[in-house]
Amino acid sequence: MQLNSSSPSLPQSKLQSLRAAAPILIGVSVMLSLSMGLRQSLGLFVQPAVQELSLAVADFTLAIAVQNLVWGFLQPLAGLWAARYGFRIVMTAGAALYALGLLVLATATGYFGVMLGAGLLIGPALACIGSGIAMAVASRPVPLAVRSTVLGLVSAAGSIGAAIAAPIGQGLIAGFGWRTGVFGFVALALIIIPAAWVAGRVDKAAIPPEASHRGDAIAAGPAFRSAFRNGPFMIMAVAYFVCGLQLVFLTTHLPSYLAICGMDPMLGAKALATIGVFNVLGSLFFGWAGGRWSKPMLLGLIYILRSLMLAWYFATLPTPDSTILFAAVMGFLWLGVAPLVAGAVAEMFGLRWLAMIGGIAFMSHQLGSAVGAFGGGLLFDLMGSYSLAVQIGAGMGLTAGVLQVLAGLPRWPGARRAAH
Repeated sequence: MQLNSSSPSLPQSKLQSLRAAAPILIGVSVMLSLSMGLRQSLGLFVQPAVQELSLAVADFTLAIAVQNLVWGFLQPLAGLWAARYGFRIVMTAGAALYALGLLVLATATGYFGVMLGAGLLIGPALACIGSGIAMAVASRPVPLAVRSTVLGLVSAAGSIGAAIAAPIGQGLIAGFGWRTGVFGFVALALIIIPAAWVAGRVDKAAIPPEASHRGDAIAAGPAFRSAFRNGPFMIMAVAYFVCGLQLVFLTTHLPSYLAICGMDPMLGAKALATIGVFNVLGSLFFGWAGGRWSKPMLLGLIYILRSLMLAWYFATLPTPDSTILFAAVMGFLWLGVAPLVAGAVAEMFGLRWLAMIGGIAFMSHQLGSAVGAFGGGLLFDLMGSYSLAVQIGAGMGLTAGVLQVLAGLPRWPGARRAAH
């Protein structure tokens, strides 16, 4: 892996620009933390909701799959809208829609309510306030020398939400039922609205001169088409499919898997919280590492290590200790991909269309997420176990990881010319 040319030292002017960007970074961190934390904890409601509403597991997970598909397909549009009309209006509207979706889910009386709330409303909301927009916001007001580290910090903040939301949700479920748990999530989601408003200050923030890129001068259409002509970007986008498949499979099905194996229901919440805690460390590390070594190679290593952990954990019956260890390692390898992908896209295409072009890769990620959520539930309903789903996910992850590492070896020949 090769070193980047970015200098770790910062002159006084750069430090001042970082201080000026602090409110934006804090606001976007809170927005990302709560939006991702709540979304990653929805798996806690699968078993109690399907039992009360007389649904199949696949019915609930289909709503999660639709959520991910809608999120993915709208992500490039959300990025385009943010570039044209401003991040503030896009993020604030998305935050309000997120709270509405959770409210509809909390009052659902059947399949339609679950699909509308968890799928058709939360999906577009996440396109406006999720990691794609958050990484674009965090990239714009900071010096190039610390961009990757800042992206890692914001991504790390996005991990804290799961450590907060999962225990709160499980505690409310245990004490008052799953609907009360979702209402608790509604209250947390309302905090996202002012956070998104503050992060919207980025609309008036100046992009540092050294962060300018030739890709910033071209229009949306040519920028969009250039992404599909860029081989390294397309490899990264295809590998991102497997990333989404593995992660959403876990957040959706791990609590159910542990319940089936006779584990304490609270263990699922502890596992999700552990993922969130170690996610912080992993995001910080990979944000730092992405400023020094090849981002595609780091991505490939993440996918390979995740797949090996999946194969190991599901090959034996879970115990509390093995579950927490598994969650810790997976957490470390979780959202570290976000600063790496965002940083790679910014290097290839510049900042102006980062949210839109990054959204193309994220659309692939969300297709994988839909397969992981619904496919895992469908295979479980058909076969009575998660064994085949895990085998498919681990095998695809190893393949994607190797391809991504190979793509990173030559350090993207011609990548910097792709959008020029």
